[in-house]
Amino acid sequence: MEETNFELVLSCPFGLSPSQVSVVFDPSYDRIAHPDIELENSISEIWDQRVQKNASIYNGKKFRYGGHTLCNGGGSQQDLHVCLHLGLTDYRTFVGTNLNPHWEKFLVPSEDDLIQCQHTSCPLGNGAILETSDKKIVVLQRSYNVGEFPGHIVFPGGHPEPDEVGAASHQIGEHLTNSEHNNSKVSQEMFDSIIREVVEEIGVPVTSLCNPLFIGISRRVLNVRPAAFFFIKCSIDSKEIQRLYAGAKDGYESTQLYTVSLCANSGGDRTVEKLVGAQDAAAQWIMAQTLSNKELHSARRRMASVVNHLMVPSPAASSSNCDPIELVPIAASMNDN
Repeated sequence: MEETNFELVLSCPFGLSPSQVSVVFDPSYDRIAHPDIELENSISEIWDQRVQKNASIYNGKKFRYGGHTLCNGGGSQQDLHVCLHLGLTDYRTFVGTNLNPHWEKFLVPSEDDLIQCQHTSCPLGNGAILETSDKKIVVLQRSYNVGEFPGHIVFPGGHPEPDEVGAASHQIGEHLTNSEHNNSKVSQEMFDSIIREVVEEIGVPVTSLCNPLFIGISRRVLNVRPAAFFFIKCSIDSKEIQRLYAGAKDGYESTQLYTVSLCANSGGDRTVEKLVGAQDAAAQWIMAQTLSNKELHSARRRMASVVNHLMVPSPAASSSNCDPIELVPIAASMNDN
């Protein structure tokens, strides 16, 4: 079997509510500089080259993924709890490490993922498995003008933003890092940010969205890039979402919205099936497939069926000798358009 392009770092089978997800925001989870000075200096060199090509790019702060702990004190679903360990990083360091042509040189030989990635930026992105009222899943084709994975098919998403909660440093107001106050604000931003990204990228009203459920974290094998995923139900059908997409605030980041029918024999639109790589998609749908509580059982079953229908390559790739469009867990807000 061909190796997947993604690794499932954390799977939460039933989906977790905000009360079941917490954060420890602490400088101990920040990136450690690489001892190779020449390699470390390449971060600035690559960034300077980017700025010369596009002076509008912005070196924004991002939360760095530094691991997690999973607890289940009482043995029931209600007792399941995930604590995310987050530090700080920025877009410049992300471009210079994870997106560095020599990104593998930043890795430490270790079976421990956190030690292996300690010299990389690893900003935590987010993505939404957004289900419409007529049981379809929304994906976007990224613009060819963005800096990261132009033209690829992605789930709507972006990043939880430190600036949204005043966490551009490890002190928020009068509160020192890793205080209960700080951790609570950052934890809420994990859920607020994915709602914000869906509203801005797709154009749906926030009132049409149910509360997100945290379903896991995946990591791209190519550059060890992590992303948290959430399951969200929308009360609007796919045709209306297509109409609303035309007025999306961040619509410039993508060129097309597609909806994937999740019913195996629905006879629905198969266009996106020709655009999405089956191997890449399967890794992402794993998280959606694990949703197995009573409320989401039918969604899990439909999501499992979609992998069997995805086909490659895309028509565009076949006609232009480009690589097939693939589904990647990236953050649409981190680009240099």
